[in-house]
Amino acid sequence: MELKKFFLIFFSVFFLDQCIKFFFYSYCNGVEGRIVWESQIFSLLLVFNKGVAFSFLSFLGGFLKFIQLFAIIFVAFILYKQKEFFLQNIVAFACIFAGGISNLLDRFVYGGVVDYVYWHYYFEFAVFNFADVVIDLGAGLLLLRVFRGYSNQSVSSSAKK
Repeated sequence: MELKKFFLIFFSVFFLDQCIKFFFYSYCNGVEGRIVWESQIFSLLLVFNKGVAFSFLSFLGGFLKFIQLFAIIFVAFILYKQKEFFLQNIVAFACIFAGGISNLLDRFVYGGVVDYVYWHYYFEFAVFNFADVVIDLGAGLLLLRVFRGYSNQSVSSSAKK
């Protein structure tokens, strides 16, 4: 049952993210920097991120996608060995893997991750996409769950003293 939940979330997020990216790519005719919509708070425009967060590691060029592919396979292998941890955090991992694999697919298909949300209200932020938000959500859920577990362990161990 838990694996069905994982795959339902995974494929829903992956499909939605790829549809949004395809829309932006098609609407902009693949022209990077083309603005779809603008406001005082944020803009929607097509950007191809050649790196990871904030274009970090962009100097690796085409090698980055293979490093990321290896990292995803490695983490999946570790989680396979840690089944209980994986099953306890199924929603978080479904979000992280769906967003990560969707962004990785972009690197193979478009030559970079398709980003389109540019926040510029009070400060300029990196251009990002739905997959990035879902990855952050998954990481936040995972951290919340892990820290909550540690705090529960602290309370129960101090109660034993």
